[in-house]
Amino acid sequence: MISWPTPFRPAVPGTGHPVQVFDSATGAVRAITPGPTARMYVCGITPYDATHMGHAATYVTFDVLGRALRDAGHDVEYVQNITDVDDPLLERANRDGIDWEDLAAEEIALFREDMTALAVIPPDHYVGVVESIEPVGAAVRALLERGAAYSVDTPDSDGDDLYLDISTDAGFGAVSNWTREQMLAVFADRGGDPDRAGKRDRLDPLLWRAARDGEPSWAVDGLPQGRPGWHIECTAIALDHLGMSFDVQGGGTDLVFPHHEMSATQAVVLTDQRPFARTYTHQAMVGLHGEKMSKSKGNLVLVSKLRADGVDPMAIRLALLGQHYRTDWSWTDAVLEQAQARLDTWRAALSVNSAPDSAQAVEAIRARVADDLDTPGALAAVDAWAKQTLTRGGADGTSAGVLARALDAILGVRV
Repeated sequence: MISWPTPFRPAVPGTGHPVQVFDSATGAVRAITPGPTARMYVCGITPYDATHMGHAATYVTFDVLGRALRDAGHDVEYVQNITDVDDPLLERANRDGIDWEDLAAEEIALFREDMTALAVIPPDHYVGVVESIEPVGAAVRALLERGAAYSVDTPDSDGDDLYLDISTDAGFGAVSNWTREQMLAVFADRGGDPDRAGKRDRLDPLLWRAARDGEPSWAVDGLPQGRPGWHIECTAIALDHLGMSFDVQGGGTDLVFPHHEMSATQAVVLTDQRPFARTYTHQAMVGLHGEKMSKSKGNLVLVSKLRADGVDPMAIRLALLGQHYRTDWSWTDAVLEQAQARLDTWRAALSVNSAPDSAQAVEAIRARVADDLDTPGALAAVDAWAKQTLTRGGADGTSAGVLARALDAILGVRV
């Protein structure tokens, strides 16, 4: 799958700090300790609608994480999937009378445009489910061979649906640390089918959906004609491109359970190794005027709509960076207005012929971003420099350029 153009990342004098982030699995801020190359997997979109602020916040957050790791001297191998065949996509295509592949292609193209505008560095491997049917199918087949998967009678299909037996992983639950009651409370709303007859455990996830009339399906050796379940795609794609115990698994907080829990359990059962990921980092939810933003509520703020209305993408990015990634927050007109005012102030300060020394501001950006992605703290340091520049001036003819390069390279803000 083609991703999007890689933005130019200018060189900045000096080196960034070792990076630490909050690990959802341990409930603590922990250092990321990769080798020369940091391996990062971030769950991608299901392309049945346009990029909203929740999506944008997630991909900007992990873009900053990747930039911080690069600034600290690491290469980054970044993988992102696309769930380009799934129930929500098929339902939306059927509702609108459009071919599901055409709908997916349109929304993926729009997503690429949004990510390009927001200066997000693209993944090294941008991988769709449709192009991964064979490795996903091989993972399902291996789970069957290990006795970790089983069939459930499916009267409306010529084959049977296949499920994972979660009891085959004694460490199930270690990613979310949720109780069974907490898991069951959200399982149905997050793609699960706890009441499916014939399952061994209400929490067992679907691995392979046998073909139904009117649905896309594929032939894979050793499996019924069908298509992948949701969680197994990320297990297979991550193992294929990164292997076990990669450095960071990322996504929104709504993926902690069941998606990241199930993806990890499947990988552990497949490989007899753990952990799947060494660190689990999650972006908090973004609402609209105090209410959860979601497709079902129809209260989405779309990046593409803001761009079409003439909003500067860098103002959108600054609005996102102005919130700490672990704090739920709501999008409002005031948030965007404040971000645009900040951007205008920075541009005015960075356009002067001479300014105060910016080394302290650059150091503050590095330190704050490396400390659990404290982007609000990094922005505050730039605000202080800009205020000093515009009120008192300075005598350094190069400091503004150095700071502008740091903003671009580390925060992804082009001024």
